Amino acid sequence: MNHPHLFSIALLTLALPAVAVELQPRAGAAGVNPDTPLRLVFDQAPVPGTRGQIRIYDAKDDRLVDTLDLSIPAGPTARSTAPAAPYLAQPYPYPDQRLTNANTKAGTPSAGVAPVPVPVPGDYQLTIIGGFTDGFHFYPLLVRGNTALVTPHHNLLGYGKTYYVQVDPGVLAGDGFQGIADKSWRFTTKARGPAPDATRVTVAADGSGDFSTVQGALDHVPDRPAARTTIFVQNGDYEEIVYFRNKQTLTIAGADRHKVRIHYANNEVFNPHPLNISTNEVAGTFPSRRAAFAADNVRDVALLNMTIETTAKGQAEGLLINGERTVVSNVTVIGSGDALQTNGSAYFDKVRVVGHGDTILGRGPAFFRNCDIESEHAYMWIRNPESNHGNVFVDCRFRTLGGGQTELARLPNNKGKNYPYAEAVLINATLSGISPAGWGEIGTAATHVKFWEFNSRNADGTAVDVAQRHPGSRQLDRVKDAQTIADYSNPAWVLGGWTPVVPK
Repeated sequence: MNHPHLFSIALLTLALPAVAVELQPRAGAAGVNPDTPLRLVFDQAPVPGTRGQIRIYDAKDDRLVDTLDLSIPAGPTARSTAPAAPYLAQPYPYPDQRLTNANTKAGTPSAGVAPVPVPVPGDYQLTIIGGFTDGFHFYPLLVRGNTALVTPHHNLLGYGKTYYVQVDPGVLAGDGFQGIADKSWRFTTKARGPAPDATRVTVAADGSGDFSTVQGALDHVPDRPAARTTIFVQNGDYEEIVYFRNKQTLTIAGADRHKVRIHYANNEVFNPHPLNISTNEVAGTFPSRRAAFAADNVRDVALLNMTIETTAKGQAEGLLINGERTVVSNVTVIGSGDALQTNGSAYFDKVRVVGHGDTILGRGPAFFRNCDIESEHAYMWIRNPESNHGNVFVDCRFRTLGGGQTELARLPNNKGKNYPYAEAVLINATLSGISPAGWGEIGTAATHVKFWEFNSRNADGTAVDVAQRHPGSRQLDRVKDAQTIADYSNPAWVLGGWTPVVPK
């Protein structure tokens, strides 16, 4: 059901040739969420321009609040060979804040204290997400069908404010669009948001919830709540980069796995690793900006009932988690190379992971139960240390995409380095499109690798022929290895004593 404040039709008739535009939020709307994207809906697909600005003003005093400049490219499209130093940390020199927003608002959980990043001249669009002040490249304007989707910089709009929006003609090319130059596209935000200690908040793409974006809800909830906090995401399409850190005891639950889609075209080229990582080290990892949905330094976080996807190719995770005691249940994760990266204890239940190669990456420990793993090339590149287990799969299904055959995991030397204690254990797996060797390259330094299987079956239920398995792998024996099989079937044993529970 459309929210009456946001999706009532407002037609803006411009100078000849006339163009009818539906504005969302509608002109004159009240009760708008401050995190709402802006939309211009046309009778036919508009053409994104490469010049002009979108400006948001505070109607009370005509103060310029945000500027999106379409002449600035969204982000890199090819991997740079230059040193990775795209930003300078110094006071922001532009009075109109055209490339970035201030840090997460003062008083907001996870609010950072680092200076706002400054783009080097000639750089790309930049916004701050989840208080991570190194910033993210992003698309200020995307065309989806007949809709031009405008994403302002994060956390610049506030509650209890009236704003108006101006759009230059060059923002959308062709078809007679002549822009919005007056103050007619104005709307008023809600008087206030949910209580800071609310244990449940809602997200709805149509504006009918407490927030319009997943990130807006994440920026609101406390880092360490007194009781488990739930962000309930209503069915809808959420095209946004999601990033958060330091959160604990948090559930993000979608209404329907197949009807809640959180996605973005993000990858290692568009958002490469940040420069200043020394202060962000987490359990031997560092924050990555290349995923569609990422969490850093989290604990007791659960993701339920949704689809998470990056639509970009390359090194591009749909989901990347650095943290402890993470539960992911009834979720579809779609990515490219390294579609899922998991670092820290994590439990995956009824999860579908789809990627193109090295589809599951991470340092573990990770326990997968009743999951579907689909990949075009090798499924895993495991990097766990001696101190914890790697990837363990119980009652899971592996299916090779594209009609070919590939290996379950590989462990090549990487720039002279290997992971000698890498572990991947399959118990009662169903395998389709797996090569006779089963396991790929194992570098000479991988002296303690555990590539183990027990009771692998074909799709028709017959036993897999393991006669040609890689000599570095091992088949567990039902009798001799009964205790080992029992141990690896126990999530608590694999996950360092933690017994995972899927939140209701």
